[in-house]
Amino acid sequence: MKAQMPAQATAQAQAAPSVPPGWEAVIGLEIHVELATESKIYCGCSTRFGAPPNTQVCPVCLGLPGSLPVLNEKAVEYAVRAGLALHCRIAPYAKFDRKNYFYPDLPKAYQISQYDLPLCRDGYLEVEVGGRTRRVGIIRVHLEEETGKLVHSTATIAGSRYSLVDYNRSGVPLIEIVTQPDLRTPEEARLFLEELRSVMQYLGVSDVKMEEGSLRCDANISLRRPGETRLGTKTEVKNINSLRAVERALRYEAYRQAAVLEDGGRIVQETRGWDEASGTTIPMRSKETVQDYRYFPEPDIPPLALDEAYVERVRQSLPELPAARRRRLMEQWQLPAYDAWVICQHPALAGFFEQAASRWKDGKTVSNWVMGEVLRILGASGEEPGVLAGRPEWVEHLVEVLRLVSAGRISANVGKEVLEESFKSGRAPEEIVRARGLEQVGDEAQLLAWVRQAIEANPDAVASYRAGKAQAAGFLVGQVMKLSKGKANPKTVGELMRRELGEPGTSSS
Repeated sequence: MKAQMPAQATAQAQAAPSVPPGWEAVIGLEIHVELATESKIYCGCSTRFGAPPNTQVCPVCLGLPGSLPVLNEKAVEYAVRAGLALHCRIAPYAKFDRKNYFYPDLPKAYQISQYDLPLCRDGYLEVEVGGRTRRVGIIRVHLEEETGKLVHSTATIAGSRYSLVDYNRSGVPLIEIVTQPDLRTPEEARLFLEELRSVMQYLGVSDVKMEEGSLRCDANISLRRPGETRLGTKTEVKNINSLRAVERALRYEAYRQAAVLEDGGRIVQETRGWDEASGTTIPMRSKETVQDYRYFPEPDIPPLALDEAYVERVRQSLPELPAARRRRLMEQWQLPAYDAWVICQHPALAGFFEQAASRWKDGKTVSNWVMGEVLRILGASGEEPGVLAGRPEWVEHLVEVLRLVSAGRISANVGKEVLEESFKSGRAPEEIVRARGLEQVGDEAQLLAWVRQAIEANPDAVASYRAGKAQAAGFLVGQVMKLSKGKANPKTVGELMRRELGEPGTSSS
């Protein structure tokens, strides 16, 4: 593998082990989470996503001379909620600082952030990796303001002829979560980010939609030989816009760095951008140091002094978080760990499951339908699981479908079709079944007639069955289902088929 890690080697790297053999990756994440406040952090402008460019701005978020910031109280509360959920110490005294740098999306030429006295520090988040629990340290969680958004003439900054600036996002409140370099593989980094996203959703502090930029992740990665304690030179990877891209970008960068080091080269400390189209990272600029930002205390915002009573009130308001909910659902409904993990990924999905399970009393059956059909229907319609929170009637639709299937009135396949139609139309499953004539045929005489018709029409399959090939019975049952247009009860059909043909390998009399 060449030191430059050419594009043609990308596919090989993505198919190989996540970290090059003979190397250990050291990974730390810097995660930006936009807070779901209605107004910006230092002014009253709306934070609504998708407004026409530069329509949600004012002198404060545009950085015009003479304008003064006023801190958003709800943003402080959300930051404290996040810090507590991540087991951080909440600082009784925190202050804001100016982070100075020049970039077109920063109208003031500085960002109001927090430097040496952040709001939250020294926490952790546990994540399940390969059946074991990994505790990843959280260095800090601090408040800061968003920058504007650069809109490039092409899909990425590379190759763009020009860039436009939309300042609607400028001043949206966010928290930056900085982890310890405790992650060791790209997969661990993705799983950590998935867990963190779920925690933020459960807290209600952010919608964490990566496609809208409300959750963004920069990843720092270096390599070292197994057993070494010294850290290698790191690179920072930016422009990662999906959970899948986090793993892919880090995997590529690990192989690129290994190729350079094994060729006798040196890693340059730099910021690199992830190019989704090519599956490669590309150099952007040399990595800044703390000194480059010339931090100094923000003179227009007084320090924060939070008393213990305030922090305790926020602590008492925290909901049950994903890890605790997974454990409870596994115990309460005897769910496998995988089912609990999928269902608890989103609070609305978990709430939907619990409502349906409490009505049906069979948690595993409900989880099968939720993980299979409910998520499939949502995906096909482009909806997120959050939509379930506003559709309580869908719980009743699912339970009614389960009742119809359990009673043998419709098959499971028909039930899936009915559930989808009921979700889309709002009509009750019972009504759909009656209107479309979907109820299963249970009349044994009619079923027997279809069975004999299928046997007569498929002598080769019958011969195979009588020769001992039991799977041929499945084909014959399928033919009966076609004849009945899906209305035959497959269990009864199978019994009648065995009665007519005998056991596999039995010659006809």
